[in-house]
Amino acid sequence: MDTRRALLAALEEGPVAGPALAEELDVSRAAVWKAVESLREEGFAVASTNEGYVAPARLGYSAAGIEFGLDAPYAVEYHERVSSTNDRARELATEGADRVAVVADEQVGGRGRLNREWVAPSGGVWVSVATRPDVSPARVPLFTLAAAIAMTDACREAGVDAHIKWPNDVLVGREDGDSDENEETREDPPSSASSASAASSASSASAPIGRGGRKLAGVLTEMEGEADRVSWLIAGMGINADIDASDLPAGATSLRAELDGPVDRRRVAATLLERFAALTETADGLDRVLPAWRERASTLGRRVRVETATDSIVGTAVDVVSPGALVIDTGEGERRVHAGDCEHLRDAEE
Repeated sequence: MDTRRALLAALEEGPVAGPALAEELDVSRAAVWKAVESLREEGFAVASTNEGYVAPARLGYSAAGIEFGLDAPYAVEYHERVSSTNDRARELATEGADRVAVVADEQVGGRGRLNREWVAPSGGVWVSVATRPDVSPARVPLFTLAAAIAMTDACREAGVDAHIKWPNDVLVGREDGDSDENEETREDPPSSASSASAASSASSASAPIGRGGRKLAGVLTEMEGEADRVSWLIAGMGINADIDASDLPAGATSLRAELDGPVDRRRVAATLLERFAALTETADGLDRVLPAWRERASTLGRRVRVETATDSIVGTAVDVVSPGALVIDTGEGERRVHAGDCEHLRDAEE
């Protein structure tokens, strides 16, 4: 642990004197002072008192602010403005980095799933986690589901009753009144709920009317590896957090809009990282992903239509099975779908 992170950890317990910290870490007092100044330059207003250094009463949205009290093994790299958090995370991963969370206030370029264009304005929580997991490529889809779970929990802790539409769309509302089976698609503008390369499928340019709710968040997972190993994996997660409703396109919403008030983005980001780590950085974490996903999903038990690259499948979603395939009862048997755009339907007689 570097001096800066050690100082953050020490400040969690209250005031800490510089000499005591220098002795504990076996560094010079100058190194401690340098770490304090680095935190202050970032906006983490460490105060000097007679008892020692004290953390600020209000923690800003910054690397130090997010890392303070964070129960997850990630170093945070923060940017006010970046083209794409996924792109930056990929740069770090190819250089050998592990367990790094790239966070941005605003993203200005990039792509979502299927190279769709996404926007991510200031006020959102745009995070891409770069890791080097010791798993086979076949298990990588579980990381995408874990990201959806983490985002849902972060939204719920903030006070919004979010749910997941297969495979990884985090939505709010409209669980009981979705589209009729004969409804057509409409042209929607890109949604800021999916960041430019830090989230996917928030609201595509041809999104179905019956998306199953207003979009809060989305995921884009990328990886590099071989047949039997993963070299690196990036989980890009984007949440419309402290964004005004007037800045959102049709079909999208934000935590601020749902709560009718400001949102503590630092806490949302920290919860997101902690829940993601609990499912991907622990011995039994991935084994808990599917049960946790089922508990938070609004798709299961619903009549759905899934558009795949080659087919349109209509039926009742009855389960999700490893590594994230949706099981659909078509009335003529069960189909397993590994990828596609899912639409919640209403039965015609309803």
